[in-house]
Amino acid sequence: MIREIPDFPKPGIVFKDITPLIADKDAFSQCCNEIAQYAADCDYIAGIEARGFIFASAACVLTGKGFIPIRKSGKLPGQTISQSYDLEYGQATLEIHSGLIKEGKRVLVVDDVLATGGTAIAAVQLLKEAGLVPTGLVFLLEIFQLGARSRIAEVLPGIQTHTILAE
Repeated sequence: MIREIPDFPKPGIVFKDITPLIADKDAFSQCCNEIAQYAADCDYIAGIEARGFIFASAACVLTGKGFIPIRKSGKLPGQTISQSYDLEYGQATLEIHSGLIKEGKRVLVVDDVLATGGTAIAAVQLLKEAGLVPTGLVFLLEIFQLGARSRIAEVLPGIQTHTILAE
Protein backbone atom coordinates (compact mmCIF):
# COMPACT_ATOMS: atom_id res chain seq x y z
CA MET A 1 0.00 0.00 0.00
CA ILE A 2 3.07 2.24 -0.19
CA ARG A 3 3.91 3.36 -3.73
CA GLU A 4 7.49 4.12 -4.69
CA ILE A 5 7.88 7.16 -6.93
CA PRO A 6 11.39 7.35 -8.44
CA ASP A 7 13.23 10.66 -8.82
CA PHE A 8 10.89 12.67 -6.60
CA PRO A 9 11.42 15.35 -5.38
CA LYS A 10 14.87 15.18 -7.00
CA PRO A 11 16.72 12.71 -9.24
CA GLY A 12 18.03 9.75 -7.25
CA ILE A 13 15.39 9.97 -4.49
CA VAL A 14 12.72 7.27 -4.26
CA PHE A 15 9.65 8.89 -2.67
CA LYS A 16 7.45 6.72 -0.44
CA ASP A 17 3.85 7.63 -1.28
CA ILE A 18 1.51 6.78 1.59
CA THR A 19 -1.63 7.98 -0.23
CA PRO A 20 -2.93 4.45 -1.02
CA LEU A 21 -2.56 3.46 2.64
CA ILE A 22 -4.42 6.46 4.06
CA ALA A 23 -7.15 6.04 1.43
CA ASP A 24 -7.87 2.55 2.78
CA LYS A 25 -9.95 3.06 5.94
CA ASP A 26 -8.95 -0.24 7.54
CA ALA A 27 -5.22 0.10 6.92
CA PHE A 28 -5.23 3.75 8.00
CA SER A 29 -7.17 2.94 11.16
CA GLN A 30 -4.86 0.06 12.05
CA CYS A 31 -1.73 2.20 11.61
CA CYS A 32 -3.16 5.06 13.68
CA ASN A 33 -4.16 2.68 16.46
CA GLU A 34 -0.66 1.19 16.52
CA ILE A 35 0.92 4.65 16.72
CA ALA A 36 -1.48 5.58 19.53
CA GLN A 37 -0.16 2.66 21.61
CA TYR A 38 3.14 4.52 22.02
CA ALA A 39 1.43 7.59 23.50
CA ALA A 40 0.63 6.22 26.95
CA ASP A 41 3.47 8.08 28.68
CA CYS A 42 3.12 11.47 26.99
CA ASP A 43 1.08 14.63 27.42
CA TYR A 44 1.19 15.68 23.76
CA ILE A 45 1.84 14.18 20.36
CA ALA A 46 3.89 16.20 17.88
CA GLY A 47 3.55 15.67 14.16
CA ILE A 48 6.23 16.66 11.69
CA GLU A 49 4.96 18.54 8.63
CA ALA A 50 3.39 17.49 6.49
CA ARG A 51 2.59 13.79 6.44
CA GLY A 52 3.40 13.33 10.11
CA PHE A 53 0.41 15.58 10.82
CA ILE A 54 -1.93 12.94 9.40
CA PHE A 55 -0.90 10.18 11.79
CA ALA A 56 -0.14 12.35 14.83
CA SER A 57 -3.52 14.09 14.66
CA ALA A 58 -5.38 10.80 14.43
CA ALA A 59 -3.36 9.41 17.35
CA CYS A 60 -4.27 12.52 19.37
CA VAL A 61 -7.97 11.91 18.79
CA LEU A 62 -7.59 8.24 19.74
CA THR A 63 -5.69 9.00 22.96
CA GLY A 64 -7.15 12.34 24.08
CA LYS A 65 -3.77 14.10 23.80
CA GLY A 66 -3.02 17.57 22.49
CA PHE A 67 -1.31 18.07 19.14
CA ILE A 68 1.90 20.02 18.55
CA PRO A 69 2.61 20.91 14.91
CA ILE A 70 6.29 20.88 13.97
CA ARG A 71 6.28 23.01 10.84
CA LYS A 72 8.58 24.08 8.07
CA SER A 73 10.10 27.53 8.47
CA GLY A 74 7.80 30.51 8.03
CA LYS A 75 4.51 28.62 8.41
CA LEU A 76 3.64 29.47 12.03
CA PRO A 77 2.35 32.87 13.16
CA GLY A 78 3.80 34.46 16.28
CA GLN A 79 7.05 33.70 18.07
CA THR A 80 8.78 30.47 17.17
CA ILE A 81 11.86 28.42 17.98
CA SER A 82 13.69 26.97 14.97
CA GLN A 83 16.15 24.19 14.23
CA SER A 84 17.97 23.75 10.91
CA TYR A 85 19.19 20.37 9.67
CA ASP A 86 20.43 18.48 6.61
CA LEU A 87 18.13 16.36 4.46
CA GLU A 88 19.21 13.62 2.11
CA TYR A 89 18.55 16.12 -0.70
CA GLY A 90 19.25 19.55 0.83
CA GLN A 91 18.70 21.61 3.97
CA ALA A 92 15.58 22.56 5.89
CA THR A 93 14.40 24.29 9.06
CA LEU A 94 11.69 23.19 11.48
CA GLU A 95 9.79 25.45 13.86
CA ILE A 96 7.39 25.26 16.79
CA HIS A 97 5.62 27.99 18.72
CA SER A 98 7.59 29.22 21.71
CA GLY A 99 5.90 29.36 25.10
CA LEU A 100 2.68 27.68 23.95
CA ILE A 101 3.22 24.42 25.85
CA LYS A 102 4.28 24.43 29.51
CA GLU A 103 7.89 23.32 30.02
CA GLY A 104 8.43 19.77 31.25
CA LYS A 105 5.52 18.28 29.32
CA ARG A 106 6.23 14.92 27.68
CA VAL A 107 5.92 14.68 23.90
CA LEU A 108 5.83 11.76 21.46
CA VAL A 109 7.10 12.65 17.97
CA VAL A 110 5.36 11.12 14.93
CA ASP A 111 6.32 11.19 11.25
CA ASP A 112 5.62 9.08 8.20
CA VAL A 113 9.03 7.90 6.92
CA LEU A 114 12.34 7.49 8.72
CA ALA A 115 15.04 7.99 6.09
CA THR A 116 18.36 9.48 7.24
CA GLY A 117 17.10 10.65 10.65
CA GLY A 118 17.92 14.33 10.19
CA THR A 119 14.34 15.53 10.48
CA ALA A 120 13.66 13.40 13.55
CA ILE A 121 16.83 14.56 15.30
CA ALA A 122 16.00 18.20 14.54
CA ALA A 123 12.45 17.73 15.88
CA VAL A 124 13.68 16.24 19.15
CA GLN A 125 16.31 18.96 19.57
CA LEU A 126 13.64 21.59 18.90
CA LEU A 127 11.35 20.15 21.57
CA LYS A 128 14.20 20.03 24.06
CA GLU A 129 15.07 23.66 23.30
CA ALA A 130 11.43 24.52 24.11
CA GLY A 131 11.83 22.84 27.51
CA LEU A 132 9.75 19.81 26.56
CA VAL A 133 10.63 16.16 27.17
CA PRO A 134 10.61 13.92 24.08
CA THR A 135 9.43 10.40 25.00
CA GLY A 136 10.13 8.68 21.69
CA LEU A 137 9.85 8.65 17.93
CA VAL A 138 7.25 6.73 15.93
CA PHE A 139 7.28 6.33 12.15
CA LEU A 140 4.94 4.64 9.75
CA LEU A 141 7.87 3.06 7.91
CA GLU A 142 11.66 3.08 7.80
CA ILE A 143 14.16 2.91 4.96
CA PHE A 144 16.55 0.61 6.82
CA GLN A 145 19.48 0.79 4.41
CA LEU A 146 19.96 4.51 5.19
CA GLY A 147 20.96 3.74 8.79
CA ALA A 148 18.88 6.40 10.55
CA ARG A 149 18.20 4.30 13.64
CA SER A 150 21.90 4.09 14.57
CA ARG A 151 22.38 7.79 13.82
CA ILE A 152 19.47 8.67 16.12
CA ALA A 153 20.82 6.40 18.87
CA GLU A 154 24.22 8.10 18.61
CA VAL A 155 22.92 11.68 18.66
CA LEU A 156 19.93 11.12 20.97
CA PRO A 157 20.83 8.36 23.43
CA GLY A 158 17.82 7.11 25.33
CA ILE A 159 15.23 8.14 22.72
CA GLN A 160 13.34 5.07 21.58
CA THR A 161 12.56 4.74 17.86
CA HIS A 162 9.57 2.69 16.68
CA THR A 163 8.36 1.76 13.19
CA ILE A 164 4.84 0.53 12.45
CA LEU A 165 5.36 -1.13 9.05
CA ALA A 166 8.29 -3.26 7.94
CA GLU A 167 9.60 -2.56 4.46
